[in-house]
Amino acid sequence: MKVLLIGSGGREHALAAALNRDTTLEELHVAPGNPGIAEIALCHAIDINDNSAIVELAKKLNSNLVVVGPEKPLVNGLADALNKANIACFGPSKAAAQIEGSKDFAKQVMRDAGVPTAKSFTCNNQKEIEKALDTFGAPYVVKHDGLAAGKGVVVTEDRDLAIEHALLAPQVVIEEFLDGPEVSLFGISDGTTVIPMQPAQDFKRAFDGDLGPNTGGMGAYSPLPWAPDEIMEETLNQVLNPTIQEMAARGTPFVGLLYAGLALTSRGTKVIEFNARFGDPETQVLLPRLKTPLAQLLYAAATKNLENFGGLEWSDDSAVTVVLASEGYPADPKVGEAITGIKTNESSYVFHAGTQIRDGVLHSSGGRVLTVTGLGSDLTQARDAAYRTVSRISLPGSHYRSDIALNASVAEKGN
Repeated sequence: MKVLLIGSGGREHALAAALNRDTTLEELHVAPGNPGIAEIALCHAIDINDNSAIVELAKKLNSNLVVVGPEKPLVNGLADALNKANIACFGPSKAAAQIEGSKDFAKQVMRDAGVPTAKSFTCNNQKEIEKALDTFGAPYVVKHDGLAAGKGVVVTEDRDLAIEHALLAPQVVIEEFLDGPEVSLFGISDGTTVIPMQPAQDFKRAFDGDLGPNTGGMGAYSPLPWAPDEIMEETLNQVLNPTIQEMAARGTPFVGLLYAGLALTSRGTKVIEFNARFGDPETQVLLPRLKTPLAQLLYAAATKNLENFGGLEWSDDSAVTVVLASEGYPADPKVGEAITGIKTNESSYVFHAGTQIRDGVLHSSGGRVLTVTGLGSDLTQARDAAYRTVSRISLPGSHYRSDIALNASVAEKGN
């Protein structure tokens, strides 16, 4: 099988590594890729927002499958362009990708599908915004309706800050705060059948103790020893299947990865948000644990053949991933700093997220620079492997959280 992967971040590096483990893979091409991906795949410079250029590249490479990593090309209709050219694509159509592209659209789908989620209002002016905030009270949850690269959501006790954030977007969704721990659970869909992946938990706040601003994610871990045993089956039955059925009924079948962000509240499991692609950094802990051949899985989904594929096989390992971020991230990341000391072994991976080669030396090029994943027989061993590898990497001014999976590993030891 010849696969073309679109994207250039840590999620795509993890996808590339997992695709390479599939024995049916003949060639792996990535566009545009990054310096880490270039070590394991053939990279092609391309604008990921240029649908026609990607279609032409896929044709030139005789690709059997195109896997789309980031959300923006999906919302821009890349899957439609590839399908029109009779090229199998793992990723939803432009219409189906609105489940991530518009928070209001996602709320409509959940309402019609009977999926449990937070009560909400969609607001277009300050009067509506203030009324919605006062209806729910603090803590205030404000979400920009469109794509915002993981920075469109604010949860705050400060009403003025909530209003200020809401007025930055032409349309916002304001909703009730959901208590309880958050969990990410992915479903692989071919438009009809859904196969759930194991749950993971990510850490959005920039600093230890869940302090600081929201980010695109500072770390993650899997499995979740504290999660209810029935979480996968419950999410499949109450969230993933109803959503996929509703999307099909609307004439916009969802083919690809449906990411469900869940809150395990005192009133049951509720959906916080949907994404239309693999989550970052959860992908970096899930795929190193996945034993099922990834290229075959994604091809079966893209060609609508999941019904007889069977369940997924997972290793017994635990995985913990830690994001190394640039100085000033997320507000004003400083880029262009040299990176040294990257060394991996059988128990750790380093996935490149925001790097570039300049004058033969690796430099930072984004806010989240590297994602370091450690593996172990339990979360404590996985944490140790991740943090040992992070501690050896030098990036001036960089920072990372030191408490990823800490509470879960302590609880696991206690059991």
